Amino acid sequence: MEGKLIIFSAPSGSGKTTIVRHLLQTNSNLGFSISACTRDRRGRSEQNGKDYYFLSPEEFKERIDNHEFVEWEEVYVGAFYGTLKSEIERVWSTGKHVLFDVDVKGGLKLKEYYGDRALAIFVKVPDEETLKQRLMARGTETEDSLSKRLFKVHFEMSFQDQFDVILVNDNLEEAFTKAQKLVDEFLQEDKIPAQATVI
Repeated sequence: MEGKLIIFSAPSGSGKTTIVRHLLQTNSNLGFSISACTRDRRGRSEQNGKDYYFLSPEEFKERIDNHEFVEWEEVYVGAFYGTLKSEIERVWSTGKHVLFDVDVKGGLKLKEYYGDRALAIFVKVPDEETLKQRLMARGTETEDSLSKRLFKVHFEMSFQDQFDVILVNDNLEEAFTKAQKLVDEFLQEDKIPAQATVI
């Protein structure tokens, strides 16, 4: 069996992480790709090799120079995130397909690198007001941080047409069903929708 890749990307607050977690719980043939990053661990709950691979900026840059990343990005100054080639091979070696929860640019780079072995799904909410309400409901946003996030959302939405599928998440249970159908068709039939199909 040749390993495949299923990529979920979305602006913050769109529900992609919830969808990815659901798929991992309900599909034993999927393995999660753990990203590498240079940020500090959040509290004691985050574990190296489970939540992220925590690298120093020096280590990260060295691995960039050694071409060990499929994709990487400096998200904020000095804050690097990326996907190691060895991580994809690790998941494939277990006989599973790789499931990604990555930012929009990272998702497009993965799709470009792996082509038809990858299905790239862009998750979005029906409208910006819904997204704003979801972000505010988290209770973690200040006026300033909310404004920055919404600005980034505008930017990320401009890339949605470059994905294979745009999954509209206006009802979570329906989004779970749609996501499962996409995964099943892609893994069983090699079926990739025409670019930017909206479901």
